[in-house]
Amino acid sequence: MKAYSTDLRERVVAACDAGDATREQVAARFSVSVAWIRKLIRQRRETGSIAPKPRGGGRAPAFDADAALRLREAVRADDDATLQQLARAAGVACCSSAVHRALVRLGITRKKSRGGRPSRTAPG
Repeated sequence: MKAYSTDLRERVVAACDAGDATREQVAARFSVSVAWIRKLIRQRRETGSIAPKPRGGGRAPAFDADAALRLREAVRADDDATLQQLARAAGVACCSSAVHRALVRLGITRKKSRGGRPSRTAPG
């Protein structure tokens, strides 16, 4: 979800500072929540700014560039290895879903492909 624009923040704070309406009325006029207005006013009081705060970083990927190369080599060496075996071979301690996401980023599929012609007697 994107942060509210600075223009909207300024208009909401100006309406609250004017004092001619309650926070509930200001919230209804600008289609925001009363809790957001309280948070905005508190942020201005504590920091002096109503600018949106930067987004949080998130978790760093388990596979950096070197680990991704080791993963690619592990798949080449043993294409039937499980995701946990591939993680161990790449030297990364992570869950199997992290290995799967790394394989997707590398463009490596785990689906087996048939080597020969399909049987003529197989159901259609």
